[in-house]
Amino acid sequence: MFWRSVVVKLWFTILLLVCFVLIILTVLLLQFFENFHVNKAEEEMLRTATVVSTLIDSEQRQDILRSTIDTVKSASSHVLVVRGNGQSWKAESNSGEFKELQKQWFEKDEELARVMTGGTEVKKVASADGRKFLAVGSPLSGDNGAVFVYKPLDSVEETTQQTTKTVFLGAGIAIVLTTIFAFFLSTRITAPLMKMRKGAFELSEGEFHTKIPIITHDEIGELAIAFNRMGRQLKQNIDALNQEKEQLSGVLKSMADGVITLNHKRKILVTNPPAKQLLQSWRYEEELEEEELPSPLHELFESVITEEREGMTEVTVQGRNWVIIMTPLYSNTTIRGVVAVLRDMTEERRLDKLRKDFLANVSHELRTPISMMRGYSEAIVDEVATTKEEKNELAQIILEESERMGRLVNELLDLARMESGNIQLHKEPVDVNLFLDRIVNKFQGVAEETGVKLLHERSGLPAGTVSIDSDRIEQVVTNLLDNAIRHTPENGSVHVHLHGGEDHFEIKVEDTGAGIPEEDLPFIFERFYKGDKSRKRAPSEEKQGTGLGLAIAKNIVEAHKGKISVQSKEGEGTTFYIYLPVENLPK
Repeated sequence: MFWRSVVVKLWFTILLLVCFVLIILTVLLLQFFENFHVNKAEEEMLRTATVVSTLIDSEQRQDILRSTIDTVKSASSHVLVVRGNGQSWKAESNSGEFKELQKQWFEKDEELARVMTGGTEVKKVASADGRKFLAVGSPLSGDNGAVFVYKPLDSVEETTQQTTKTVFLGAGIAIVLTTIFAFFLSTRITAPLMKMRKGAFELSEGEFHTKIPIITHDEIGELAIAFNRMGRQLKQNIDALNQEKEQLSGVLKSMADGVITLNHKRKILVTNPPAKQLLQSWRYEEELEEEELPSPLHELFESVITEEREGMTEVTVQGRNWVIIMTPLYSNTTIRGVVAVLRDMTEERRLDKLRKDFLANVSHELRTPISMMRGYSEAIVDEVATTKEEKNELAQIILEESERMGRLVNELLDLARMESGNIQLHKEPVDVNLFLDRIVNKFQGVAEETGVKLLHERSGLPAGTVSIDSDRIEQVVTNLLDNAIRHTPENGSVHVHLHGGEDHFEIKVEDTGAGIPEEDLPFIFERFYKGDKSRKRAPSEEKQGTGLGLAIAKNIVEAHKGKISVQSKEGEGTTFYIYLPVENLPK
């Protein structure tokens, strides 16, 4: 964590750079001062040698020369005078720490010997007995002699050490000041950056109202301005994306068709409720895991990805027909996934089947009476019937068939109006008890003729009237009673029960006839339904049904905001229920 801080990195970089520069500068300064002090000492010693040489040339008394030389030379210096005739004498230092050198040592040193032989001045750093010292030589004019001045290097090194201490002290002070300055500078520079980092984290967490204060107007200030502008623009973009997402989500949820989006790895990304419901039913049917795709969807996916074009298939899931249209999704030129639209075509298929069945049934229902009317008409025209009674009989048949065609056409028109919502109800106050008694009494004679016992009961309904379209409801009850009596064998019974309550009243028509097969029950209220052979009317009966009665009855009851239902067991009988809601009851 320590090295991840910009402050520390900047501070350490500045400090390291300054320390590097100070180290190089210190080394150079120390080398310079050391050479400077040595050169200054050599020049001073050379001047002393020159002065001594001049004194020797002008003064012959040795005692005076010695006292003068002691005065001229420094306290730490030694002076050795070598004459051309081989004589020599010394002026020793006041310090006894340095051992004096003999004439032979100077004669053996090649550089210093040149003073006597070559007459040149020499300066050098020499060593004897393991100790370093400075030595200079100056020739005597008019003589092959020389004046040598030497002193230990310790005195020069003491001065150099004092200079070194001063340099190191200055370098230390510079490092301390640099540390403070670097930390202050890095803090000033990085403080806005740290605020921007905090603001960036807040932006990543969805806090788009974060604003960075603009303290300076340099590059960092411009960066803060750009950051604030970026935050505002990002908020606007996120709001626009959220709105589009909500709109898309609303559209998907409100769609009746299912929508599924998959990526290139066949992973489901987006679904809407119809698609989820279909996938659940599909996985239940094929016993799949939660993330597995059903086999038809998987095959269509592979086909679309491989061929890079739209594909379509139709499947049946849990008894419902679905059409699947799948289209590839592109990222530039690469397919990144697919979108599938699943449309429930069950109702369309059912309506197509009903339309086809309707045309077939109407054609079938009209073919018989037309053929009979045509045949009997031809018999009359061809005078096949010779007597008046025969002609009347044929005319009666033609009349009955024409009435049957009229009933069929009228019922078709009524049913078409009802299913289109154009049914007109003429409601009026009706006493339900008297209303039902009248209908039951009307069928007593028919029931007695066929040997069927017709019973009528009521319970729970208080005396009073309800608001209904009596003609329409009578049409419904009449149809149910007619079917019940016709399909009940001799010595059977038909039971009509009226039950009333606080929120509804119910009419139940129960017979002990042959019943309806279980596979026919879902289609009992469809047009032209005539059931199995046990429930078809005998060909000898005068009136033959059109198969539209129950479909019309259902539409009439539903127009009254009620419900009609049926229960049946084959061989035991059938029960129809008519339920009408509370608004039809008196307040």
